[in-house]
Amino acid sequence: MTDQPTATPSIGPEFSRTVLADKVSGEETIQTIKANPQECRRLAGRLDLRDLKSLTATVRLKRVRGGQMIRVRGTLEADVVQTCVVTLEPVENHVADEFETMFAPRHLIPEIPMEVEIDPDAEEPPEPLVGNRIDIGELTAQHLSLALDPYPRCPGIAFEDHIEDAPAEGGEEVPDERPNPFLTLAKLKRPH
Repeated sequence: MTDQPTATPSIGPEFSRTVLADKVSGEETIQTIKANPQECRRLAGRLDLRDLKSLTATVRLKRVRGGQMIRVRGTLEADVVQTCVVTLEPVENHVADEFETMFAPRHLIPEIPMEVEIDPDAEEPPEPLVGNRIDIGELTAQHLSLALDPYPRCPGIAFEDHIEDAPAEGGEEVPDERPNPFLTLAKLKRPH
């Protein structure tokens, strides 16, 4: 179910669907967007994926805080093929994620001081509206990049299964005097 405002494809980022901020009202509107095969190929290249088989998002837009800001909430689903960090084989993954971002005119966004104290519980400042438009496609692509598994592995593959001592130049194996960090990590991860 898609209400006003209608998102339109535009030239620019790999997956772009822009919405005019002026068309967003106090009534929540819903946009369902889907990447076409060409957009999937381009986005796969940007995100260093072997393949992006599909990407769909449902995005809800609504004016909030007296109509001065626009809240964008979304859910995304994607089927991706990544590269196993151990075997370099293809790894298929289904990615599902939720996101929320606020947009506001630049004059409503507070200046960020040079020295910033990081408060993990503090509310994120709103994103600036650029050209009276919100690119919900690019926003979806950014959140897909954050939701990807940073260390994809084939099912049942562990790092210690593929750690080998390389033979020296003469063909003989020389013991490594340094501890193997992957074996140490594997020992820490095992339940006691």
